[in-house]
Amino acid sequence: MKRILSAAQTTAPHADAIRRLASHPWQRLHVPGHSGKAENAPGVASLVGEHALQLDFPMLFSGIDQNTWILNNPGRKTPLLEAQELAAELWGASRVWFITNGASGGNHIATNVVRGLGREFIVQRSVHSSVIDGITHVGLTPHFVYGSVDTGLGASHGVTPEQIETALQTHPQAAAVYLVSPSYFGAIADIAAIADIAHSHNVPLIVDEAWGSHLGLHPELPLNAVQLGADLVISSTHKSVGSLTQTGMIQLGHGPHAQALESLVDRVVRSYQSTSTSALLLASLDEARRNIAVNGEKQIGAALAGAARIRKYIKEDWRFRDATPDVQGMPDAFAYDPLKIAIDTRGAGITGTQLQYELIRDHAIYCELATPAALLLLIGAASPPDVDRFIKALESLPPSDEEPERLLAMPDKLESVMPLDEAFFAPNELVSWEEAAGRISADSLAAYPPGVPNVLPGERLTPEAIMYLRGTAAAESGYVRGASDPALDTFRVVAHDQEILG
Repeated sequence: MKRILSAAQTTAPHADAIRRLASHPWQRLHVPGHSGKAENAPGVASLVGEHALQLDFPMLFSGIDQNTWILNNPGRKTPLLEAQELAAELWGASRVWFITNGASGGNHIATNVVRGLGREFIVQRSVHSSVIDGITHVGLTPHFVYGSVDTGLGASHGVTPEQIETALQTHPQAAAVYLVSPSYFGAIADIAAIADIAHSHNVPLIVDEAWGSHLGLHPELPLNAVQLGADLVISSTHKSVGSLTQTGMIQLGHGPHAQALESLVDRVVRSYQSTSTSALLLASLDEARRNIAVNGEKQIGAALAGAARIRKYIKEDWRFRDATPDVQGMPDAFAYDPLKIAIDTRGAGITGTQLQYELIRDHAIYCELATPAALLLLIGAASPPDVDRFIKALESLPPSDEEPERLLAMPDKLESVMPLDEAFFAPNELVSWEEAAGRISADSLAAYPPGVPNVLPGERLTPEAIMYLRGTAAAESGYVRGASDPALDTFRVVAHDQEILG
């Protein structure tokens, strides 16, 4: 059933308040130091334009976000609170907080919230590395649930309701369930069923929905997690809906579990959010929400149509294969995101990494992710793609009869021999990669993107894990988050005396 939205969705309270503020001829004797003038920061102005500098007000500017707004406008909330309420209405949440350190910052907030509930919790192993960072920083004890992995495509997906039920029965002291949906490749878990299971065990469900900020905003898209019963949701709004990079939202669900979290979440958000939050970033969230509320059905419809055309072409081109059925076939995939397109390149005698490089070099086309087996496209919900340009680029690729590069095997589950936080904060040492096998990692090491840690602090490094990470780092666009050096010639490990003590 289509939800009825208020007429206020056509407004952008916070963005418009910032514009009104910038229209006055201020003498600005306050931060930021450029004082809103291009001549004071010519290099910055050349990047963002003078108008952006004029809009760059501190968050606590009188009349916008301070109590003076309430005094001068009795009965009205601040423009920022009004903007967040409109976002809550659009996404179907009971409350929304705007955040400006991306979903990574949202995961730090959410893990801190978990710490307010207890020390132990159930968590999907293939979470983003920021979740692992949060676990480490606040000293949580995670009970990992291992989700499905497509070793052919090199993709981690999600977990099933049955796995969560088993985990909660095994660990009845767990204070929350924390999972990722959609996966990087677009697999969407059965959130409604998992929420019911979590609630039957009297714990909240927290969902990292970084890759699903567009879900629930069009009739042809699956519903989002907050509408399906999740209690707390981290949304990376910039990834798909079009706010500025680094912006996101924390969404609070409905029902007693969510409402019990509200005060705690509010306090933790305040403790993590900068007191100098960028008005431009916050305003971009407000404007992105207004755009998708007013124009979303048309824009998302066009994006879906463009994605369907690309899929049709891929299915008709003998060199490539649409890997969507692989994603849909995973046991955890209750639904999938049609705006993610995984192209299996192995039949073309080319790796996804090589295809990515040729598209960049010859056609100025950059795709979201390349693996040795696949190329992953992300279609922005408000950004219908230039399908003809992409298809023309694929058609111009020279034929290849070469054997595709042999895939690096994703490492198996590693042995955990020390708690995460103990290993991270223990005295450590750098050793060469040849000496690292058998040692205890002091770092969280994640092939990036998607940023799912392959090695956690406290896990024993294996030759397979070392070679996988070094191979990732050596690839054309390879990067390992948390590495002691870009090539992973060295690994940071727990010092020998600490290993013995551990």
